[in-house]
Amino acid sequence: MTVKIATISLLLIVLTLAVSNPSKKVRGNLTILTAQTENQDKKNTMQRILHDSAKLEKLAGDFQFIEGPIWHPEGFLLFSDIPANIIYKFGSNQQVEVFRRPSGKANGNTLDKENRLLTAEHENRRVSRTEKDGKVIALADRYEGKRLNSPNDLVVKSDGSIYFTDPSYGVSKEQEELGFYGVYRLAADGKLTLLVKDLVLPNGIAFSPDEQKLYVNNSEAGYIAVFDIKPDGTVTNQQLFAELKDASQGGVPDGLKVDVEGNVYSTGPGGVWIFSPDGKLLGRISVPETATNLAWGESDRQTLYITASKSLYRIRLKIAGVRAGQ
Repeated sequence: MTVKIATISLLLIVLTLAVSNPSKKVRGNLTILTAQTENQDKKNTMQRILHDSAKLEKLAGDFQFIEGPIWHPEGFLLFSDIPANIIYKFGSNQQVEVFRRPSGKANGNTLDKENRLLTAEHENRRVSRTEKDGKVIALADRYEGKRLNSPNDLVVKSDGSIYFTDPSYGVSKEQEELGFYGVYRLAADGKLTLLVKDLVLPNGIAFSPDEQKLYVNNSEAGYIAVFDIKPDGTVTNQQLFAELKDASQGGVPDGLKVDVEGNVYSTGPGGVWIFSPDGKLLGRISVPETATNLAWGESDRQTLYITASKSLYRIRLKIAGVRAGQ
């Protein structure tokens, strides 16, 4: 099923921004696309989301390939460098430190209801949890006796269940045991349920604020799928929410997050694409590298942190994001 995207007019605003790095400063031009609906309804426009003076800051660079940012309420950001096999910490001192090495070639990260770190590990082919004492334990590594492919990204529902995607980005075809790429629900009691198996390569994953819908990026197919969530936690009624295609830009639908008003943010070609809850394209925050994932940060959750290939960025927004772990 397809979704009809309302016609919107795009206003290109070119901002000259100070792009900063903990060790050096550079200056360059960055473009931000904003959009306004033809009927002048500003309820769900980029003007409501993005300050006119918003600046995209480059915080750090020279990584190999970074992913999986998550803000910890103690005041720091964690993110993964997959090839380097490291989870990094970006703290209030504006410096990057090693949080864990090796990381199991960690990709996506999130927090559970107790603020424990949950990680999708490529190399170990599992979803893990970091206990308060630092011990890392496996939560899921097999489905019906067969090893998972390469868990990619994950999100926690308010009932404590973990939803995660399992494409093949971290394994070879010869290593695959399942024969499909799934979306799963891991219940609080440890029961693992396969929810979806017909997406090409499922990737980023997020809930609507009321947890009635589940969004999943189908990366290689170039679109966001949306599902209704049933009372038992399984999903139904798969639909196309929005397409993210731009042949002039690099990148695919990858990381996925939602703000408290239900707007959907996805990394994709050229940067971060922002959609209204009904799938209308509001605009795109352009990023000078291939954007991979994003996370809400700071105590008000109004700072958007963006991982982009070799660099970490952030930008302030007007609307807060949904808190990890609910």
